[in-house]
Amino acid sequence: MYLNILNRINIFDNYILYAIKKYLKNRYLDRLMPIVTVMGNLGIVWIIVAVTLMLDKPYKRIGGIVILTLIISTIIGEGIVKHIVRRVRPCNDKSNINLLISKPISYSFPSGHTSSSFAVAWVLSMYFSEYKIIFMTMAFLIALSRLYLYVHYPTDVIGGIIIGIICSKLVFIILNEVSIQNIYRIYKNILMRG
Repeated sequence: MYLNILNRINIFDNYILYAIKKYLKNRYLDRLMPIVTVMGNLGIVWIIVAVTLMLDKPYKRIGGIVILTLIISTIIGEGIVKHIVRRVRPCNDKSNINLLISKPISYSFPSGHTSSSFAVAWVLSMYFSEYKIIFMTMAFLIALSRLYLYVHYPTDVIGGIIIGIICSKLVFIILNEVSIQNIYRIYKNILMRG
């Protein structure tokens, strides 16, 4: 049964990659998608957003939360899950692929670009809901670029989306716990003085 599920996942993944290659691949996207994917390299686009927020005093805390989210999603996705799953990338699995970017050396599942992008897009959407469509579109395009460039399977991207959203929720849980502990500590100090 386990092998049957893996076989079905493999069929799904390869069908989607085939459809992207057959129906989406063109010279314009061949130029655009490497640029889009670079935005997600090391979370660079999200780091730029975080630094910009940190330079504006009212948004400094949100910038810090974005950095924290990137760190947590990287540790969980790249540092833990990738090394447990150890899935080979589609570009390593097939020999007749002409890559438009340099071949990544890490494992495939989950997509780190996708998990960090969706984690941060989710956090930013919580604070700037009027720009949610922009943040989510950026995250989606970065995720799509990973499929288009043949460096991830669709289930790597789906896993990245799920892990990213879980990481963003984890950040809010951590921040909420820290806030509750600080309030309790302040309340306790007031009682001790009084």
